[in-house]
Amino acid sequence: MRGVYLILAGLVVMMLGVWAYQENYATQHVLREISQIQRDIGHQREELAVLRAEWAYLNRPERLRDLAGINYDRLGLLPFQPEQFGRVDQISFPQEDDIILDLTDSVDVVGSLEAVEP
Repeated sequence: MRGVYLILAGLVVMMLGVWAYQENYATQHVLREISQIQRDIGHQREELAVLRAEWAYLNRPERLRDLAGINYDRLGLLPFQPEQFGRVDQISFPQEDDIILDLTDSVDVVGSLEAVEP
């Protein structure tokens, strides 16, 4: 009987060893993936910094002013005039009475397709 317990104990120890071995490799694999993702994030941040610098360079006011001057005839750009601006009280917002909700033709999105068919 003692031999059976020793054999079972040995099998349990070997199964635990195999399980620990598999978990170790799975953990190493996940750590490599995390490291790769962090490197990718670093590269994306560098690329974003470059793109922001390019955007700032391309949107310099003096450059845009020169481009507007070069393309003046083709674009037809004119400076803003004071009468082009309005006040908030000049905007006509819809009144609550103008907004009518018609819920008689609603569609049952949870139900079957029969609810949609005429």
